[in-house]
Amino acid sequence: MLAKDSDKKTEWRIKMIQIICKSESYTYNAYHILKAFYPSQEVSCKTDEEASNYVTVQLPDGQEIFAETENLQTEKKRQTDLNLYDQLEKITGEPLAWGVLTGVRPTKLAMQKLEAGWKKEDYIRWAWESARVRKEKAVLAWEIAERERKILEELDYEEGYSLYVGIPFCPSVCSYCSFSSGPLDRWKEKVDVYVDTLCKELEFIAERSKNKKLNTIYIGGGTPTTLTAEQLERLMGWIDEKFSREHLLEYTVEAGRPDSITEEKLKVIKSHGITRISINPQSMQQKTLDAIGRKHTVEEIKEAYALARETGFDNINMDIIAGLPGEDISDMEDTLAQIAQMKPDSLTVHSLAIKRAARMEMRDLHRDVKETHDILSGMIEKAAKTAEEMELFPYYLYRQKNIAGNFENVGYAKVDKAGIYNILIMEEKHLASGSDATEKLYYHDSHGREFTATVLSCEEKVTAKGKKEGYRVVLDRTLFFPEGGGQFGDQGWIDGIKVTDTHEKNGVIYHETEAPI
Repeated sequence: MLAKDSDKKTEWRIKMIQIICKSESYTYNAYHILKAFYPSQEVSCKTDEEASNYVTVQLPDGQEIFAETENLQTEKKRQTDLNLYDQLEKITGEPLAWGVLTGVRPTKLAMQKLEAGWKKEDYIRWAWESARVRKEKAVLAWEIAERERKILEELDYEEGYSLYVGIPFCPSVCSYCSFSSGPLDRWKEKVDVYVDTLCKELEFIAERSKNKKLNTIYIGGGTPTTLTAEQLERLMGWIDEKFSREHLLEYTVEAGRPDSITEEKLKVIKSHGITRISINPQSMQQKTLDAIGRKHTVEEIKEAYALARETGFDNINMDIIAGLPGEDISDMEDTLAQIAQMKPDSLTVHSLAIKRAARMEMRDLHRDVKETHDILSGMIEKAAKTAEEMELFPYYLYRQKNIAGNFENVGYAKVDKAGIYNILIMEEKHLASGSDATEKLYYHDSHGREFTATVLSCEEKVTAKGKKEGYRVVLDRTLFFPEGGGQFGDQGWIDGIKVTDTHEKNGVIYHETEAPI
């Protein structure tokens, strides 16, 4: 047995793809382009300034790829990416839907061109020439950008914001899930304390944002309906008390798992004026629900949905995932047919994305690159067709790293039922509360350019004598403020909070602030 395990490990090392880049700036895109073509392969990267090519790739079968360009310096990186992509497409015979794009928000590019006055045809041609985006995906991005712009035009984009409230508990943790959530039976005794602490955080956010306009609220997770009816009442009552609804356009609760939904909880949610809920089957195939660790039946999904309608909810979203283990296109067709019978107001179709924190691995799919691409492509095509037949139109799109087949997640909705929060989250204008919640902070340099950073931690700074002296903040990037020439110790502002000092300790950059971020 040990010998067999050892043989498997040796075989896996041999199959590793190696990337050698002349500069660190080429490694990120090269790595993700390779992972898109070879999702189940291990890929290693290293930098060699003496390398004769910008990017060299050594494939498991011994082939070598050399990505080069003779273009000007400003075009070198993009042209090198395209050179690498073109060679990999020729070798594998499988084009990538989004070409060399590695970002999670491809509609942002379409929006930029739309606002610059471009024509649809010009954008489609540019998307292919500059990034190898397939025509059907460029069309999709453009059409969604048009719908997003109409919705955003109705909002006070500068003074408005969205509020996310995170509940990190689930009835059980699905095998594909990488979110920071835990099974309720393990954390049941801590939930009351969590809700109390969350309410304190929400009170602080309410005070900090009292001069801004709250456009949307989204209670997500995890599964928010793992809370008891009493806990939901306490949380939502607190939100009602602390936040103004004067400018509120949408209030969503992600009910999610049908095995957490009860009539009592739905009545509590309805009593607080929630305008939109989500019931997420992910699949209507019992074999799949069992395989991914869901402890409920297909029939329970239908019962929870019917109960929500009976309670008076007229805006219900459903989520499904394309590419789950053991499913083929016929399984997706059956799932879509069952969902069409229920007639949800919106449908979000996710392409399976396997993250490092998930129990599932890409190898668990037991598919090669071509089979994965063909199955995902067929499923996504069927979903788009079914959505159109249900009179649901695509209104938002985003992508994730390690997404199977290099595809995307698309939200479809009735004309008047688009999820406003989903659009705003793509624009990164939100405040987040709860476990594992993240938000972007905005700041400007002396030239007026806008930058963002994500808060990793914020703690009160206390001296040895117990005196409080502000707060210590850790961000996901270093902020250098222009007032003193961009050196440590400069002062500046983050999201309206004065920064009194910036310094490094053990490789971590700390920003001292007068108030918590």
